[in-house]
Amino acid sequence: MGDFYCDEALSGRTPVVVVAETNTVLAFEHTRPAHPVHIVVVPKRHTPSLTDLGEGGVRLLGEVMAVVRQVAARVCEEHGAASVVTNLGDYQDSSHLHFHVLHRGRPGEHRS
Repeated sequence: MGDFYCDEALSGRTPVVVVAETNTVLAFEHTRPAHPVHIVVVPKRHTPSLTDLGEGGVRLLGEVMAVVRQVAARVCEEHGAASVVTNLGDYQDSSHLHFHVLHRGRPGEHRS
């Protein structure tokens, strides 16, 4: 498992569409969205996972969650619903803490 966020998104190697940004956190449109709205929120400092906060610790997690809240509120306001997801262990596809803020579409609505 690599670190897409440090290696690609945060380095600028893979361009991203920024949704929100602070000095310590970046929120951007997922580069391969699985939902109609799919935003990723990451700390700019390498942080392994929700259970291993690395050197940033709880303070950095609080800064990340503030951006997650802001983005989720905006998605919910614009689309009527939002989900917030993070993964651990074998479910974590990149070894960097990240939260997905999603709008999955309306019930019965399918993507073409």
